[in-house]
Amino acid sequence: MSIRFTAKARRGMVALTVAAGLAVGVAGCGGGGDDDNKPEKSASAPADGGSNPSAQEGQSDQPLAELKGSDGLLLQITSATRDSGGFVTVNANLKNDGAKSVMVPGAVRGDETEILQHGRSLGGATLVDSKSRKRYYVLRDTEGRPLTSTGISLLKAGESVAVFMQFPAPPAGTTDVEFQLPTFASATIQISG
Repeated sequence: MSIRFTAKARRGMVALTVAAGLAVGVAGCGGGGDDDNKPEKSASAPADGGSNPSAQEGQSDQPLAELKGSDGLLLQITSATRDSGGFVTVNANLKNDGAKSVMVPGAVRGDETEILQHGRSLGGATLVDSKSRKRYYVLRDTEGRPLTSTGISLLKAGESVAVFMQFPAPPAGTTDVEFQLPTFASATIQISG
């Protein structure tokens, strides 16, 4: 039995194949160690190769903590998940709870020279394990870029953006840590996983 395709049918199949390939490619994006293809500005995707929970998995309607910042900024931490790879990913929503547009303070990126070279980020975030008396800073890739959301500068009134930060994991027995981000109040959060 012979199957014949018209030129129009072939174009449709090619378009479908390309669309499916793009969908798989986009779904597989997550860093995976190939930092050359990493976009300069990421809003919320963890750069660990996809081993973190999905946006809905492991998160409830109630945030783990709400940290108030300057000018009506609010950071709602939605999850802090320990990964078997030896790190903790903190997911949150950064929201402008005010009535006018506001610039995200540059201080949230911290003051480390290596992080400052890579533009706006949440690289100043830390986890403090008071039990072990240790402070954990945001992880960096091989080129010194912080493993956190980057490029966030202006939030319009009521606007919210999903963000993430990755840290080295405290010892397995440590579940409660203090989350700190410059210009925001600090809060104790619980690590799951």
